[in-house]
Amino acid sequence: MANQSSITRSMLEPDIAALTFDQPDKSANVLSTRVLDELESHLDALDQQQDLAGLVIRSGKPGMFMAGADVREFIQGMDAPREKVIELSRHGHRLFGRLSAGNSVTVAAVDGVCMGGGAELALWCDARVMSNKRTQFGFPEVKLGIYPGWGGTARLPRVIGLPNAIELIAGGDPIDGTKAVQMGLASNVVDADRLDEEAIREIRAQHSTGEFRRNRQRWARPITLSEVETAFLAATAAAYIQQQTKGHYPAPMAALEVMLNAQSVDIEQACQLEAEGFAELFGTPVNRALVNVFFLTDRNKKDKGVDAADVEPKKVTRVGVVGAGIMGQGIAAANVKRKLPTTMTDMSPDALGAGVQKVLEEVSYNKTLRGLDVKRSVEFAPLINGTLSDAEYASSDLVIEAILENLEAKKELYARMEPQLRDDAVLASNTSTIPIHKLAADLQRPERFVGIHFFNPVRKMPLVEVIRGAETDDQTVATAVRYAKGLGKSPIVVKDGPGFLVNRLLLPYMNESLELVLAGAEIADVDRAAKRFGMPMGPITLFDVVGIDTAVHAGKVMYEAFPDRVVASELLTAFYKAGRLGQKSGAGFFAYDGKSQRGRPDPAADALIKERRRGAETFSVEQITDRLFLPMIVEATRVLEDGLVRDVRDVDLGLIFGIGFPPFRGGLLFWADTLGARSVLEKLKSYASLGKRYEPTDRLRDMAGKNGKFYNNG
Repeated sequence: MANQSSITRSMLEPDIAALTFDQPDKSANVLSTRVLDELESHLDALDQQQDLAGLVIRSGKPGMFMAGADVREFIQGMDAPREKVIELSRHGHRLFGRLSAGNSVTVAAVDGVCMGGGAELALWCDARVMSNKRTQFGFPEVKLGIYPGWGGTARLPRVIGLPNAIELIAGGDPIDGTKAVQMGLASNVVDADRLDEEAIREIRAQHSTGEFRRNRQRWARPITLSEVETAFLAATAAAYIQQQTKGHYPAPMAALEVMLNAQSVDIEQACQLEAEGFAELFGTPVNRALVNVFFLTDRNKKDKGVDAADVEPKKVTRVGVVGAGIMGQGIAAANVKRKLPTTMTDMSPDALGAGVQKVLEEVSYNKTLRGLDVKRSVEFAPLINGTLSDAEYASSDLVIEAILENLEAKKELYARMEPQLRDDAVLASNTSTIPIHKLAADLQRPERFVGIHFFNPVRKMPLVEVIRGAETDDQTVATAVRYAKGLGKSPIVVKDGPGFLVNRLLLPYMNESLELVLAGAEIADVDRAAKRFGMPMGPITLFDVVGIDTAVHAGKVMYEAFPDRVVASELLTAFYKAGRLGQKSGAGFFAYDGKSQRGRPDPAADALIKERRRGAETFSVEQITDRLFLPMIVEATRVLEDGLVRDVRDVDLGLIFGIGFPPFRGGLLFWADTLGARSVLEKLKSYASLGKRYEPTDRLRDMAGKNGKFYNNG
């Protein structure tokens, strides 16, 4: 297998060659060192063909041109000296630069995914033709904490203009073939089966007119922009990047700077500037953290959710949703968007009607039109069936219950619903707090029952917790995992237990924020410290967003389960009794005017806090950060000791996708590894007087003694 080639050289016509990338036994082509060496050998051979008119670079994998550089190989060089990193970048420049240096016209025939290093390979060609339905072309390197290092920042601004290049490289999002043509990046879009034909046509046309030679000269020179244009572009782009990154992600700003600095020099100097800047980002803490997130998501995509290799999940083709409230609407809409016929019911005909209408509004929304699209409404309407009859669930492969969080109400529903379902159908609950074993207690087929916990809002939140009950079988778990992935979600499998994974780890963070306020900290300081750490919002604001009634209910469940380390907050209870439920009621820890979801300070809330304050301490940003996140680390070690998840990485992925834990820190436990177990232990000693929630576990002590890590592979 090691000797199998990844690139095949052939002749499309007597004077037109093709290099076809098709790595054996891989779903995606990647640019590993071995593949780059193969490419160099093929280019050496093609240089000997004096009468070659053109070369087509293409893929043998439908829908997959090139995924980019081999990230696994990439991380092995993270500790390389700066000079070696620069040379690796310059080697890529020299290799890819050969595609625009010979006498033949080079064309990349791009079908499907073309990312990172693959996009740079295509970019160094004289032209690009793309498939019209599947192409996704982009430079996502900033999402790994770096920027393109094989010529992307040098060549792209010269091909499509500096503003467009900044948008693509600093933003990191891909474009389709049509957008590529509009930007001048591709010459045409055609059906995938016509790419070779179109590439040959492009080669003949450019050879006839000599356009490729003129372009090569133009793209090698400095970019012509006035000082005023450059200053305006720099100011607006920098402001936008700062707004998006909050200063936590240095790569987009570094990419902007290198492109601005390189515009006034030739392509060779621009490549040198790129290599030097790339070396400054490569191997930094943010780069390492974001690469870890890449591997978390990559593993999740491949994970079946069960360890047994012979388990085959059932295919879900029809779905039922019980409950037409906010969560039921979101779940139903997620199914309809994926063309899954969905039946939805509710006890109230009015609620059902409103729910179906909301589902249609969501699936019919067109981003381009910024409103409802009638064509989409007509297309999706037949896929949602609002009914008051349980019998209409008989054909469903999977039924998800999304009613109110009440144990008895859910069990009554199951007793009524289970007899309507096929023996092989999966029954699931969207519960966020109630243990699965309690819900399954009276079921006839508990092995076909599972928790499928979506997060609100469903359309935005990528995480789904698949909760395994004591009797849930492997096939049911695997079916739930594949179903969630089919909706574009990232499911993690969690064993049954109070709060499951995300809420169990979120509660210490939320709980501690209130304890800080009662000890004397200002709400603004607590929220500010959390946001400075990288959280999307502060914990006090989060209380108002999720609803203080919801927080009280979840807190009660957790307190009953873990009374030794969960504080029953008198402050939260006081706000609940006062009817201050957060955004939903117009008042919580902040006041809301109904026009905006942004809260403002409220004297009435301050009065409730003042009545219950136990002290007047002042806290530094570091102390607030410690108080918020150290209990999360401790609780995460308990989660691992309890075997709640199958892998350390599930904890980090769950918190990144479930509560917005900052990706640039790599995940809670990855971040803990950067601190070191001994350092965490020392920090915990400072807060030992606060009780068991700061008491290190045996696992943490053992790690500190051995200088171990959560990520044992480093």
